[in-house]
Amino acid sequence: MKKYLLILSVLALGFASCSKDNTTPAAVDPAVQAKIDDDAIQAYLVAHPEITATKDASGLYYQIQTEGTGNLITSDNMVTVDYVGTTLKGTQFDASTSYTTGLSDRYNIITGWKVGLLKAKKGSKILLILPSALAYGQFGNGPIAPNTVIMFTITVKDVK
Repeated sequence: MKKYLLILSVLALGFASCSKDNTTPAAVDPAVQAKIDDDAIQAYLVAHPEITATKDASGLYYQIQTEGTGNLITSDNMVTVDYVGTTLKGTQFDASTSYTTGLSDRYNIITGWKVGLLKAKKGSKILLILPSALAYGQFGNGPIAPNTVIMFTITVKDVK
């Protein structure tokens, strides 16, 4: 009986080790992915000439659509915003009104928000186009596939 259990255990282990693990994304060189993302963003901007976004040193593209008033937001601030998140294909994946968060590292928000919202003020409306490294990277998140460029239109309602 022990012999049969041992054989059955070995076979089960063998089958388990042969199965594909689809939870680990294929590794993509970050520089290669940054180029892929930037090419996609550039193509999007050519197709949408009404967007006059600026690229910053992090690779983030942004457009201040409404200037706002007061001082620029800092990483020490708490912000309350309305936002809509979409892919470059226009698929909405998230939206919220009166969402409050901080921008320091202790808050679990994507890097693109931490970088992009520093360019805004209370009352600003800003468009952020995030390369995947500043969004959800090689892992994705829910409906957002790995290595996906995403956009947010954010209205800053309050800054504290």
